[in-house]
Amino acid sequence: MAGEDTTTPFSARQTNRLRVIQALYRHPGTSRSALAELAGLSRPTVSAFLEELERADIVEAYEDDGPRPSGGGRPPVLMTLVPRAAFAVGVDMGHEHLRVAVCDLSGDVLSDEYSAIDVDHAPRESMDLAADLITRTLQSADVSREQVIGVGMALAAPVDGGTGRLFAEGILPSWGGVNPVAEMAARVGLPVHLENDANLGALGEHVLGAGQGVEEMAYVRLSAGIGLGLVLGGHAFGGSSGIAGELGHVRVSREGPICRCGNRGCLEMFASPNAVARLVGPDVSVTRLLALAGSGDRGATTAIAEAGELIGEALATLVTLLNPKLIVVGGDLATTGEVVLDPIRAAIARYAVPPAGAAVEVVRGTLGERAEVLGAAALVLGESPQVLAQRLPD
Repeated sequence: MAGEDTTTPFSARQTNRLRVIQALYRHPGTSRSALAELAGLSRPTVSAFLEELERADIVEAYEDDGPRPSGGGRPPVLMTLVPRAAFAVGVDMGHEHLRVAVCDLSGDVLSDEYSAIDVDHAPRESMDLAADLITRTLQSADVSREQVIGVGMALAAPVDGGTGRLFAEGILPSWGGVNPVAEMAARVGLPVHLENDANLGALGEHVLGAGQGVEEMAYVRLSAGIGLGLVLGGHAFGGSSGIAGELGHVRVSREGPICRCGNRGCLEMFASPNAVARLVGPDVSVTRLLALAGSGDRGATTAIAEAGELIGEALATLVTLLNPKLIVVGGDLATTGEVVLDPIRAAIARYAVPPAGAAVEVVRGTLGERAEVLGAAALVLGESPQVLAQRLPD
């Protein structure tokens, strides 16, 4: 994750308060006694912090409306973070679109905006538009900038999470020399955190979607390009310099066309939505391709199924190497459902080493076109415990 460090060193009291807030962030709807165990603190200490946090409108209590204890009596009182205690903004910059969303602490979208734009060739215009959309979404959600922790920003290119360096060459042709974090922060007056879009799609599905509770998973984005995000050990994994997951640039043919990355025969040149649409017809757009597939057109469904087989064959290597429990498929082609998913599953079963192939489940994402923007917001919300812990004095 690349961005600004807005926190200061914690005192011992703030550290203990942080442990309580972190436990609530990870386990909303927790009883006081369970919270004490999760935070590793005594119940009286936790109760004192909870009273303090309730007065500050950071934590609230509610009665469990589930089954009553067998002995009768009042239902247990559970604690949770107040959803409007803090907010995050997510920005998803695809190759051909821009989406902005404002989320509360629970990850609920309060307002979002979408616009088509040629992001690849218009970096500053795209960031100008993103800043305008952020202003509009905040106004629509009735959220002030002072309540926002920060902005998470997804870009369709590798990002070094440690330095914030964007590897734009061959992927975002007009972004060379652009510092997205600094430029966006200057436009919106908020801390900005930058990450690859597929990585944030993986984070979104892991935190809020189909991958909740799964420690080892991959997210495949089949949109303008083909991206891959990884969650390993419950944490997003980008590799030593943010390049991990460039599935679209895995070589699948010695004789294939030259890819925008400079290599020949990349998977993206054969199986991306744009490439599949061109196979169906020279004037067929991705939108038209999906409409044809939805109506059962044989040419469209065959082209998508063949692309799914190629993607599955590439994923079989990933399955053999990393043995994930789950692969979540998102993006444009995922909207075709089993048309693309079944060939992916069949190729993995055929080409992955049998124990790993049998262990992995391939499903369609539940967040749809919002996966990346929600992952961008979740990237920021992950810092909310630190921010909230420092909101109160020692």
